[in-house]
Amino acid sequence: MSLKKTLLAAAAVVSLPVLAQAQPVSGLYLGAGFGGNTLIETDATSKGFNGKDTIDFSWGYVGVLSLGWGFGNGFRVELEGSYRSNDVSDYKLGGNVKGPGATGTVTSYGAMANVLYDINLGGMLGGLTPYVGVGAGYIWHDYDNVGVPGAGNRGTFSGTEGAFGGQAILGLSLPISAVPGLSLTAEYRWMATSSPEIDTTLRTTGGGSTTSEKLKVEVDNFNHSLLVGLRYTFNAAPAMPVAAAPVAAARTFLVFFDWSKADLTDRARQIIGEAASSRGAGVTRIEVNGFTDRSGPADYNMQLSIRRANAVAAELVRRGVPRNEIVTRGFGEENNLVPTADGVREPQNRRVEIILK
Repeated sequence: MSLKKTLLAAAAVVSLPVLAQAQPVSGLYLGAGFGGNTLIETDATSKGFNGKDTIDFSWGYVGVLSLGWGFGNGFRVELEGSYRSNDVSDYKLGGNVKGPGATGTVTSYGAMANVLYDINLGGMLGGLTPYVGVGAGYIWHDYDNVGVPGAGNRGTFSGTEGAFGGQAILGLSLPISAVPGLSLTAEYRWMATSSPEIDTTLRTTGGGSTTSEKLKVEVDNFNHSLLVGLRYTFNAAPAMPVAAAPVAAARTFLVFFDWSKADLTDRARQIIGEAASSRGAGVTRIEVNGFTDRSGPADYNMQLSIRRANAVAAELVRRGVPRNEIVTRGFGEENNLVPTADGVREPQNRRVEIILK
């Protein structure tokens, strides 16, 4: 895949209209990415060569598969398997004389453990969430028929050797509202390993015969990759809904909250203001009932529901409603608006109901 195609694919990701409000990744997730990579020029050093040879590479492709866990606070950990492949474009004998007819392919594959952090922008970019990460692991390098067949005392060499390495990750994710838990991703990765020494056999053909010489070839591995992909979080709740408009018939107003929060958003204050304005003749009692979803301990959720109800009551008082007309109660995990299993984060269950009677 060319760099141009990779960038066009990333642009297509950003332009998709089916986006949802971002939520922290919580629980098990599976990710996959595909794109282009460039392997930086390397010196090939061996006692069997007269000095250092230099190898240049064409843009190649990269694929990544990861299994991870999100902690719900922005941090994630994951195990990743990767595969990269690049063809040889130039082979310079002794580092300066370009060898004619360079051949060969270099692939790398291995596993890394990554630690990542999603940067919460509070919906400023319409659900777009940047993230950063670092990783460490072990990568195998496979040199296949690399060299310049029939160029003087040169030939081609093949071999595989592993090395420890690390990587840095910069990425963007965009949730897709049509499929809860599914996000599109775009990433840049820089990867480097220690210099492996490849045990190989140099095969040289000339004068109608082929000679073989066993040797070690030391190479470098520094790589830049661009990927687009998908990430799916299992058991993800639907995206955070916009606070509902007042339900006139029941004279009930709904205020929604972020996970594990009792803070009022601007939209929440607007809804509370509408409830305060709707209080008129005949209204002698205002019930303010707090609720949570079913994630987290039951005793913590009971206290959280009370804090949410108190926060709404305080805003009603600030807007002129007498405190003696307000009754606040917390119900914790009870009376879910959307029935769920225990442990599920459901945004519509994280609410306060304002009931005018």
